Amino acid sequence: MTETVQSRITELQQHEEELVFPGFDHHDAWSLGSLIANRAIAAGHAVAIDIRRHNVVLFRCVLPGATADQEEWIRRKSASTLRFEHSTALLGEEFASKDFDPTQGGWLAPEDYTLAGGSFPVRVRGAGVVAAVTVSGLSSDDDHQLVVDSIRAYLQTAAG
Repeated sequence: MTETVQSRITELQQHEEELVFPGFDHHDAWSLGSLIANRAIAAGHAVAIDIRRHNVVLFRCVLPGATADQEEWIRRKSASTLRFEHSTALLGEEFASKDFDPTQGGWLAPEDYTLAGGSFPVRVRGAGVVAAVTVSGLSSDDDHQLVVDSIRAYLQTAAG
């Protein structure tokens, strides 16, 4: 594994260690989702935003310019995050570093899972992963960064 790859994996692991919620309910999902949507609108991003607990959608927003494809990407990204309890960006880097694609060869069905960045676990202190926040419509790295930056801002405001 190259230093660059290990550095990226370490950065993505730090995101997950840093961005832990004290609690997370329907009101938090609405507030966080609205924050992400407002940031995306301000930046002119044509994205879809989803926050879910497995099959229960807590927040959904599709901004102008987003396509029907984003629905499919969100479903597959969030399934990966909820199954492995890690961000799809981290999963993608870790599997790539091992030169292994779990969606090939029969382990994970590619029509149900993806490792494209943009889905991030909602980890609650003392409870574990309770939801996934997912953005689709930008590049994998940009989807991931929009979610991470928004969660960071939300947690800083909530700690306020």
